[in-house]
Amino acid sequence: MKQSRADLLILLVTLCWGSSYLFMKMGLGSLSEYNLIALRFGLAFILTGILFFNHLRRIDWITLGYSALIGLALFAVFVFIMFGLKTTTTSNAGFLVSLTVIFVPLIHFVVFKKKLRMTQTLGVLLAIVGIGLLTLSGPLGIHSGDLLCILASICYAVYILLTSAAAKIVRSTLNLGICQLGFAGLYGLIFSFIFESPHLPYTLNGWIAVLALSVVCSAFGFIIQPVAQKYTTPTRTGLIFCMEPVFAALFAFLFEHEVLSLQGYIGAGIVLLGVVVSEWKWKPRWTRNQQHQKVQPLDIQQKEPAHLP
Repeated sequence: MKQSRADLLILLVTLCWGSSYLFMKMGLGSLSEYNLIALRFGLAFILTGILFFNHLRRIDWITLGYSALIGLALFAVFVFIMFGLKTTTTSNAGFLVSLTVIFVPLIHFVVFKKKLRMTQTLGVLLAIVGIGLLTLSGPLGIHSGDLLCILASICYAVYILLTSAAAKIVRSTLNLGICQLGFAGLYGLIFSFIFESPHLPYTLNGWIAVLALSVVCSAFGFIIQPVAQKYTTPTRTGLIFCMEPVFAALFAFLFEHEVLSLQGYIGAGIVLLGVVVSEWKWKPRWTRNQQHQKVQPLDIQQKEPAHLP
């Protein structure tokens, strides 16, 4: 597969994930939060399980254990998003959840004492300013939905780190990806039985939302993403994923007629800029020159034997 085609597939996945905020809000019109999570991930698990049944038969207990843990983190992400969407806009949710890119290196710094790059530090500062402009209403007031979406982005960062660690241990990342969907759906079903009365959608919009979320946003996205990422670079992938909140805002504008205030648009732009900057692998020229000087003698030493008789 060519890199250009892989980038196009990742852009398509990002478009699907950007639309998911709209479909989640649609689904909440006829389904409760845990019920919608159970249907979304349960149907996605059934679909992917059927498609890769022969591969899934070779699953082991280690993969199941990690899938249960990762599925729990994924479940937490969407619990916060679902409840957050009740008191915030689709556009706000998209931009705030994109802060995952900021929180991943921050968690690395806090837990593993891994030093932040200069671009990551600048990205964090820009994101903080953008969040303030995007969410603050009145004197130091912030909607509870905005706060829940920020918590969702933190949980999503934890999910990414757990997935990265598990992928190095399990035998099959495909089985890991499929089973995490099943466990996320199972947790949703359990919580739905405890706190809600689970049922199938009773409106057309409800069915459209559930099928779009399960088939397009979950099953398609989780299958295509790892395949396409093999043929492109992590930097290009990260920058393409930065378009997710833009697509979320676009769908909100087209189908819900959501329009942010001028302050909101400025804040959203600064948040997006912070996300892009944090993904930028830039090094000062003096650092590059130092590295070049360190490498140069080694290159000469390696080439010299070729000229010997």
